[in-house]
Amino acid sequence: MAVIETSDRAGAGPSGRADPEPAPEYRLRTRASVWTRMKRERWTYAFIVPGVLFFAVFAYIPLLGNVVAFQDFSPYWGIFNSEWVGFDNFVAMMSDPQFMRALRNTLTISFLQIAFAFPAPILLAILLNSLISDRIKRMVQSIVYLPHFISWVIVISIWQQVLGGAGPVADLFSQIGVDGVNIMSNPDTFKILVTSQVIWKDIGWGTIIFFAAISGIPSELYEAAAADGAGPMRRIWHVTLPGMVPVITLLLILTIGSVLTVGFEQLLLQQPAVGSAAAEVLDTFVYYRGIQGGDWGLATAAGLFKGVIGTILVVAANKFAKRLGTGGLF
Repeated sequence: MAVIETSDRAGAGPSGRADPEPAPEYRLRTRASVWTRMKRERWTYAFIVPGVLFFAVFAYIPLLGNVVAFQDFSPYWGIFNSEWVGFDNFVAMMSDPQFMRALRNTLTISFLQIAFAFPAPILLAILLNSLISDRIKRMVQSIVYLPHFISWVIVISIWQQVLGGAGPVADLFSQIGVDGVNIMSNPDTFKILVTSQVIWKDIGWGTIIFFAAISGIPSELYEAAAADGAGPMRRIWHVTLPGMVPVITLLLILTIGSVLTVGFEQLLLQQPAVGSAAAEVLDTFVYYRGIQGGDWGLATAAGLFKGVIGTILVVAANKFAKRLGTGGLF
């Protein structure tokens, strides 16, 4: 009986022989071709350099400063000479009532913004898409997009003039017999006020993103749905929204990742009017405790806590989105 010998060596080809490793000359030619392509596209890489430097200087190199969270840091002694205290700053942070209050306020405001501010531009984009006149679409887009370019200082001033104690809203309430109405300084409705300000300022920016997603949906799908007898609402539900799912998923993952960041400047400007009990969030806690109070270790621990939780939430939300079959961020 003839015995057929087979080769089980690693890298064996169809002929049973091991594939030869690339010769050193081939590796040198490949390396040279890479440098040749980089030299040929040097101006393209030159445009990338400023962005890389920006993130390196202002994002990645400052990450090394997180070591302060494990030290009794003093600017006088510096990072290398400050006393190492391990996790003492984190223990003190979790037992600090002010930090826990700031965490509760941050989560409450984030929940309101995800529940109301996030879907607002989606609804507006769908509404604009249903308009027949392109002129009206562009006009509405321009009007709602303008507040995005206004700084929070101006936004708070405008809202103060309208909703403050000397504004027209207070005058209207005084005419019906209700005096002393000042919505801008009411701590009970402050979180709703903050969410309303975010919607008013950023709904135009989000609308442009979602409107672009709607524009990418093939018109044949709408024609087929209309031919099948689907009305406007059913076309929105079965064509428009499914076509927006990838963009919605992407932005929702990013929003969940920044759940502990609710707007430093917006809250800092309004905190004196409503008090720290209503407006103290993690960003303002880090500012007051670290920069003003000089407790650098605890403030850095709070910032590191935000970063770690945000990273975990992004990874978890991305995996959950992939399991649902809607795609993910990475």
